[in-house]
Amino acid sequence: MNKIITLFFLIMFFIGTDTFIVSPLLPILRESFGISIEQSGWIVSAYALGYALFALIAGPLSDAWNRKKVLLFGLLGFGIFTLLCGFAVDFWTMFAFRLLAGISAAFASPQVWAAIPQLVQPHKVLKAMGVVTAGLAFSQMLGVPIGSYLATAGWQTPFIMIGCCTFLIVIWTAVLLPALPPSIQKQKALSIRNRYRSLLQGSTPKVAFLAYFLFQLGNFAAFSFIGTWLSDKFSLNVANIGTVILFLGLGNTISSLFGSSLVNKVGPKHSLIYGVIFIGLLYLLLPYLPSVTYVEITYFLIFLILGMIFPLMMSMLQTLSATARGTVSSLANSSMYFGTMVGSFTAGMLYAHSGGFISVSLFSVICFGVSLILFLRSGVLLGLRQK
Repeated sequence: MNKIITLFFLIMFFIGTDTFIVSPLLPILRESFGISIEQSGWIVSAYALGYALFALIAGPLSDAWNRKKVLLFGLLGFGIFTLLCGFAVDFWTMFAFRLLAGISAAFASPQVWAAIPQLVQPHKVLKAMGVVTAGLAFSQMLGVPIGSYLATAGWQTPFIMIGCCTFLIVIWTAVLLPALPPSIQKQKALSIRNRYRSLLQGSTPKVAFLAYFLFQLGNFAAFSFIGTWLSDKFSLNVANIGTVILFLGLGNTISSLFGSSLVNKVGPKHSLIYGVIFIGLLYLLLPYLPSVTYVEITYFLIFLILGMIFPLMMSMLQTLSATARGTVSSLANSSMYFGTMVGSFTAGMLYAHSGGFISVSLFSVICFGVSLILFLRSGVLLGLRQK
């Protein structure tokens, strides 16, 4: 069983690395393809668009399929299209390959989360979830910086390496993972629309998911242009940008290991309020910092807090339904990636035409503030207290 959890950890590590690697590469990609800042944002948006659209159907549909086969096909497509990103010759071929990689990831990653309860003993599920979640945190702490260092040999290198490593993961998955037959009848799997309709009855779930979307909108608007801002303000190359992101990932990793105990002590409501306010203040301060050292410290603190808030938000959303947790996860993933798509596009417009990173940070802070208000007004915190 430990081998399977290690496999799942590596799957999420490589998917996470591929998701986040584009941000530090944007300055190089912009120069290589001869595109504007606004267009470069769409390289991030393409992956997010593919994931967001297909996550809505991939999760519910896969409940009626053999999860192992879905995972294998998703990983194979992810590896192929990520590898092809390394051979993109212009903006539009890169856009197409990122879109297809996002679609493939939308089919692969939900199978990991859904397979854990099928394979792991009930009293070990939470621990297994924590280990697999750490794969995403480590992708920020190690995967993205390593990819940035590899990019010094050419921006194509990280995509080719991730693609090749994914093919090895596909082979390991085929050999190690047992068959995972569907848990529901196919006839029931056809009622996807009804499941979403049932989930979104009443105002609480609608407001809660809108709040989550707005939070991710602000989060990824700021994240998408980290590399561009660091390059423009401090003249950092791609390897130096990777070092900054190492501190970002370090904060997220530490939080994933110890954040839950702090949230339990402070309480969900106060953790959410204080965390969002603190992040907002740090983002307002960020554009005015005079040196890279201060930027690294600030990003460490931001992602230390974000690592506590994300699981809290997901826990709140999971209280919305005890019988449709897969659908909740699919909608949450789609909300996050729609936020990524809209956020990176909006950030590109603001960065190019409205004062650079200062306007992007202000936009993110506004999104965080509105999100916090909506979360508090939705009543979803009441469900978390009753668990």
